[in-house]
Amino acid sequence: MENNSIFEAKIHLLFSLVGNGYLKDVRLFKAFLDVNLGDFVPDDLAYYVRLYDDRPALFYHQNENNYRTISAPHMISIMLQGLALKDSKDDLLILGAKSGYIAALAHKLAPEGKITILEANSEIARITTENLEKLNYQDKINVIIKNPLEGMPDLAPWQKILVTGAIKQERIYSLLNQLDPKEGVLFAPIGEEQIQIYTQILRVNDEFFGKKQLQVRFTPLMTDIELDELELITDFSEFEELTESIEKKRDIISVIYTSDILDDIELEPHPKIQLPKIEIKSQDIALTFLIFIEEAIIAFKSEEDAYQCSNYINNISLLVTILENFKKKLNMNFKKMKSSIKQLNVYNLIRQEFASNEKSGTKLKTLDNKIDIINKQLSELNTLYDIIKEEIEKMKES
Repeated sequence: MENNSIFEAKIHLLFSLVGNGYLKDVRLFKAFLDVNLGDFVPDDLAYYVRLYDDRPALFYHQNENNYRTISAPHMISIMLQGLALKDSKDDLLILGAKSGYIAALAHKLAPEGKITILEANSEIARITTENLEKLNYQDKINVIIKNPLEGMPDLAPWQKILVTGAIKQERIYSLLNQLDPKEGVLFAPIGEEQIQIYTQILRVNDEFFGKKQLQVRFTPLMTDIELDELELITDFSEFEELTESIEKKRDIISVIYTSDILDDIELEPHPKIQLPKIEIKSQDIALTFLIFIEEAIIAFKSEEDAYQCSNYINNISLLVTILENFKKKLNMNFKKMKSSIKQLNVYNLIRQEFASNEKSGTKLKTLDNKIDIINKQLSELNTLYDIIKEEIEKMKES
C-alpha cells in the first residue's frame, strides 16, 4: 500500500484526468488505483521522480543521452482507451516496454487476454521482467527481447497492438497484417520528424479504417538494428539520418482515414462497426472507491507491519472523506464507516507502541496484550468490511 502522501497525489491526479477529459473508462480509473507507479521506478531513481505528476516518469538512466521514461498518465489514458480493450477477449501486443507499467494497467482491463511486450534493449527487458515478477504478473505478461517492428506473426492474430514510440507510416504495414481481421485495433504515434499523430486503425476483414486522434511528441521506437548502431537516441533528426540507410521496402496497405484529429476515442468507419462511447460518472467513482476499500481491507488483514497498516488506514480514510462529498447523491452510512476507521487507528497506534518497544529492547507490554490488540483490530476490520460490502451491494442494486 502506498504511503498517504503518494496515494493522495494519485487521487488528485485521477480526478484531474477525469476533469480534463482524458480518463473516461472507469475500469482504467480502477486500474490506476490498483497498480502502483512506484513499483516500476527503480529505487536509485525514485528521488528524481515525482510520482503521479502528469508527466513522464524516469525509470532508466545511463547518461543525458541514454534514458527511458514511462509515458505521462494522460498519455497512458489516451493509449489504453484508444485500444478499447475488452475484459476477457483481447490479446495485446505492446511494442516498447515502458518498464511494464502500461502492460500491468492493460492486464487489469483485459485480465483473460495474453499480453506480450517486445523490447529491443536487453537491459530494459530485464528491468521490466523483474518488475512484473515482483508483482506476480510473470504468468500474465510475457517480455521478449526482439525488434518490435517485426511484431509477433507466429502468435497472430492480435486483437490489439500498442506502439509506444514514434514510428513511420511505412513501418506499420507489417503490424497491420498481424491484426485480427475481426475488428483488431492498432494504436500508434505515426509520423516524421519531431511531431507525430497518435492514430487509431481498425481492421475489418482486409480493410483498414483510421482516425487521427491528436498531435504528440514521442522519441523513436527503438529496434535491434538501431540499437546496435546508436545505443539509445533521443534526438529525432539524428535518428532519421542514421536509420535512413537501413529502411526496407514494405508492402503498402491503404488506410481509409475517416476524419481529421479528434478528441473522442471511438472508431466509426461505417454504421455496422461502432465502439461504445464511455464516460465516468460520480456513481462509478464512488463504487470504484468502495471496491478498492474492500480489497484494501482484505490485504490489511494479513499485514504484520503496524507502520504499513497506517498507510491502509490513512488511505481508506481519505477515500471515505472523498465519498462524503457525494453524500447528497449517495445514501451511505458514513457515521459507521468513520467510527470504525477511528477505532482501527486507535488499535494501530497501540501496535506501533509495541513495535517501537520491541525495537528498543523495552518490553512494557506482554505478548498476550499484543495478541489481544491485534485480534481486536482484526475484529474491527471485519466490521468495516461488512459495512463496505453492504454499501457495494446497495450501489449495485440501485
